[in-house]
Amino acid sequence: MSQKTFRLPDLGEGLTESEIVTWRVAEGDAVTVNQVLADVETAKAVVEVSSPFAGVIAALHGAEGETLEVGAPLVTFTLEGAEPDVGGPAEGDGRVPTLVGYGAAPDTGKPGRRARRGSATPATSAAPVGEPARADATPGAVRGAASGERPRCTPPVRLYARRAGVDLEQVTGTGAGGVITRADVEAFLAGGGQPAAAATPPQSDAESGSTGGVRTLGGRPRTEAVPVKGVRKATAAAMVQSAFTAPHVTEFLQVDVTETMELLAELKASREFRDVKLTPMTLAAKACLVAMERTPDVNARWDEAAGTIVQQNFVNLGFAAATPRGLMVPNVKDAQAMSLRKLADAIRDLTGLAREGRLSPADLAGGTFTLTNVGVFGVDAGTPIINPGEGAIIAIGQVRRMPWEHRGEIALRDVMTLSLSFDHRFVDGEQGSRFLADVGAILRRPGLTLTMV
Repeated sequence: MSQKTFRLPDLGEGLTESEIVTWRVAEGDAVTVNQVLADVETAKAVVEVSSPFAGVIAALHGAEGETLEVGAPLVTFTLEGAEPDVGGPAEGDGRVPTLVGYGAAPDTGKPGRRARRGSATPATSAAPVGEPARADATPGAVRGAASGERPRCTPPVRLYARRAGVDLEQVTGTGAGGVITRADVEAFLAGGGQPAAAATPPQSDAESGSTGGVRTLGGRPRTEAVPVKGVRKATAAAMVQSAFTAPHVTEFLQVDVTETMELLAELKASREFRDVKLTPMTLAAKACLVAMERTPDVNARWDEAAGTIVQQNFVNLGFAAATPRGLMVPNVKDAQAMSLRKLADAIRDLTGLAREGRLSPADLAGGTFTLTNVGVFGVDAGTPIINPGEGAIIAIGQVRRMPWEHRGEIALRDVMTLSLSFDHRFVDGEQGSRFLADVGAILRRPGLTLTMV
């Protein structure tokens, strides 16, 4: 008998820490190679961490909601006999584990688990280390409330419930097989269900933050401390780095997009695009890609270490997506080579993964240019901050129906405001202005695209 400690691996892109969202095992459980041990949240995605060993769980290091540094002990195993070398670092050898060369052996089937008190012996899912959490997890992957174990739900839903203070034992799942969905948690709250944190009433007005019965926002305590971690922590660090490293310049352009909106309606009604999700953002993204052919400078990056400007002749088009975990910016790889249909499908697929919490680190890495759609929130314009490592970002505002000069007369037209921020170290005002003007010209008269390609 021997013991081995599995340390939290680097889950990609050099991330330094991860938060434990859900433990899938408990001390005393028997596990096999590739069995999922825990769902952890990095600054980029929720991923499953699988076991590189077969043995018994001797100790779990860290509680759900706790953040661990990469290389910190995650799970200690009790092993019988000599365990084959799986490529992981030996205890105390100073190396930081990564997913490369530290993975589990090939999957050999569905492993069993030692039964826990008051429960049947469920099966557990086998998945590679680092694979995003899926909504189709097997019943054994997350334990069900009916057997006295934890309610079944996906890691993003469990994370949402914990942050909302909801005890999932009190929530009825309406998903397949009784799985609890985000909508179930929201319905529980909307129906008067009390968050777990509010189940015990405060002892005094001072504790609750109320003053003489004055109602607070949402009936919550007057002040609440929200830990800065995960996506929010990474976003804050990236924005500070960008704002105080790259000298930002932001330019604005109001555009009559009536013809683009008419084209959008025609495409949606056509047979070719009837099943494609097309939005003003999709057409704006395509306009940016066309305009970049004439002004590729906005797609470059500044290499401080090498003292060079790296001109990138491919476009990994990022777009901002609001999710329960915070703002995510996945990017469409090689968007410059895509047709409008393929671009629309790629944006739709990545948006779905973002909202489900299933984006992989690769989906969020390597962006070269970003588009953010503030118009969906009813906003006209803003001053977007460039994503670190990129040269520019464009924001598109809402489409407003407003009086506009058209063919010498005043008419009601569809108008949109474009906001372009760029890194003035290597994108001059002339280059930024030309790119913005080209995007505006395409959205004003989509037919002009034929003269630019």
